[in-house]
Amino acid sequence: MKRFLLFVVILLSILTVTCTNQKFDYPKTKTVDQVDSYFGVEVEDSYRWLENDRSAETEEWVVAQNKITFDYLAQIPIRDQFKTRLENLWNFETVKSPFKKGDKYFFYKNSGLQNQNVLYVQNSINEEAKVLIDPNNLSEDGTIAMDEEVSISKDGKYIAYQISRGGSDWHEIYVKEIESGKDLEDHIEWVKFSEIAWYKNGFFYSKYPAPGENDELSGVNEFQKIYYHKIGTSASNDEVVFENKEFPLRNYTAEVSGDEKYIFINETESTSGNNLYVRNLKSKDEFTKLTTGFNFDYKVVDQIGDNFIVLTNFHAPRYKLVRINVNTLNVGNWVDVIPDKNYVLKKCVLAGDKIIASYMKDAQSKLEVYTSKGDYLYDIELPAIGSVKDLHASSTSNEVFFTFKSFTIAPTVYKYDTKKNVSEIFFKPELNFDASEYETKQVFYESKDGIKIPMFIVHKKGLKLDGNNPTLLYGYGGFNVSLLPSFKVERLVWLENNGVFAMPNIRGGGEYGENWHKAGTRLNKQNVFDDFIAASEYLINESYTSPDKLAIRGGSNGGLLIGAVINQRPDLFSVAFPEVGVLDMLRYQNFTIGWAWVNEYGSSDDSVQFENLYNYSPLHNIQGNVDYPAVMVVTADHDDRVVPAHSFKYIATLQNTYKGNNPVMIRIQTNAGHSAGKPVSMKINEAADKWAFAFHNMGIKTVNKD
Repeated sequence: MKRFLLFVVILLSILTVTCTNQKFDYPKTKTVDQVDSYFGVEVEDSYRWLENDRSAETEEWVVAQNKITFDYLAQIPIRDQFKTRLENLWNFETVKSPFKKGDKYFFYKNSGLQNQNVLYVQNSINEEAKVLIDPNNLSEDGTIAMDEEVSISKDGKYIAYQISRGGSDWHEIYVKEIESGKDLEDHIEWVKFSEIAWYKNGFFYSKYPAPGENDELSGVNEFQKIYYHKIGTSASNDEVVFENKEFPLRNYTAEVSGDEKYIFINETESTSGNNLYVRNLKSKDEFTKLTTGFNFDYKVVDQIGDNFIVLTNFHAPRYKLVRINVNTLNVGNWVDVIPDKNYVLKKCVLAGDKIIASYMKDAQSKLEVYTSKGDYLYDIELPAIGSVKDLHASSTSNEVFFTFKSFTIAPTVYKYDTKKNVSEIFFKPELNFDASEYETKQVFYESKDGIKIPMFIVHKKGLKLDGNNPTLLYGYGGFNVSLLPSFKVERLVWLENNGVFAMPNIRGGGEYGENWHKAGTRLNKQNVFDDFIAASEYLINESYTSPDKLAIRGGSNGGLLIGAVINQRPDLFSVAFPEVGVLDMLRYQNFTIGWAWVNEYGSSDDSVQFENLYNYSPLHNIQGNVDYPAVMVVTADHDDRVVPAHSFKYIATLQNTYKGNNPVMIRIQTNAGHSAGKPVSMKINEAADKWAFAFHNMGIKTVNKD
């Protein structure tokens, strides 16, 4: 009898464990017999078929995965509370910094819950504005978006603008008559990563050949060219003005000087570093190459007569401003206007006879004013720890507009007068949130190799450091991207519910210049993960939170970061959101624009780089013998920058390998892309889903209902 009872107990234990492990009945994802050989290493790719994201089979898989995820989210009671509060918070008017072109002012405005910002125009800054372009009228669900970098003809008669459908990087160019609001028949397709540069009665733009059938969202982008389009003609007649048939994997964009005398071509082969070409449009001269190689960045800021004002990190890792005379182009004749400093120069604009320089010091914005010759005058005082965006000015005006924001300060527009050295609030948003109840601090913690890393921490004043606070740690760490204090409505809800938000400025970013960036690239990529892991340990050791209450989030390159660290230190985290992530490090270069990231990551085509990539690739390091945090992968079916195959293959592998009890799911947004142009309604739903998923898996059952 005892043996029988023992057998029953064991059997019940086995059944209990089995039922627990099969709590989530994930869709069965078929496997294929696909093995790739890399320098003698055999690597299985059992879910290769999911790379065909347009196939009927993949679409069925997407539907099945979404059903599991959305059914799970629908059963979390606090999800609706989050959504209601997000809708309430989001419903406030926003305005972006005005910019002047010709004799008119342009600005973007959103009444609150509009899916897309609306472009307005006015004849003077104090006149009533009228709607010029409302992208919300282009689609019922708000999934057609307008690129906010529009281009105005020199005579102020026309505006050329780009739209994208469903979040794709593919753009279409349209033209509108500004005064009448009349849409012209001009229409250009298969535009991607392009500027629009007006010249005479037309403009230059960048375009790829039309992709083959079913290759629109995953095929390799190659052989980009610069075209010239004349208003009122068919795009099929557009003239090629610049191409390089020898290098199909390079990008080209055009700019034209304010007097329409010069055209500049930027040539890139990765996401950092460019060559700069110039040509006199009033002569028959060929293009002159100003630079050699892709080791440095060059950005033409303005042009005064035959002098080009250029922002560059050439022999200046933290950037400087130089003057280049078209008649003495040799680098030895370049003149430093604002030399490099020990903090990073991000942007410069000319305003009347002054230069406004936007700096970044310890990942915070700093505005300085200089004479046109580069003599420092004074700082423009900023209201708090924060960041400056949308800095607009003109060399013919003393007006400067910029937007200031921080973690709890909504984007506020300032107007600065260079003559009077006075700045004033031009537009301040009003929202249902009391920023005075919260505090932002910056700490410096030590990473694995002893390097000091800055980190912002935001929370309610008087927060009790008992290790029990829900904490959201956000990171990126790549592509020279700098994370400065920014305002996100969805984070306010997290903070309201006694949450902590933390953002470390890990290596790979640009917060301390090019050396900081390079310290997190290629063979140095592990530094990025170590920095993020050390940030997690700091928050835990200082009792802000505990592993049971720590959620982590990152998108794109940040999605790679999240995927890597939960493989390396799953014990530190309760919840993880790898969003639109680069998760297959052995094949990323085979899709769309992925080839441009080789300078950042390295390539599996190189034996040394392959070994490095293989050692941290999130897809290839999923383990069955560890307890992963609750994972919700986030992607979109029209993401043609980081194709959704990364996320598809990753979650299929995780669901098949992981043996624990936590949910490992994927949320696939349909008719959306990498992130740009995503409608407000989608953003609200996604944020409600994420916060509900996080709080539920942290064991937090109630939330602030205000």
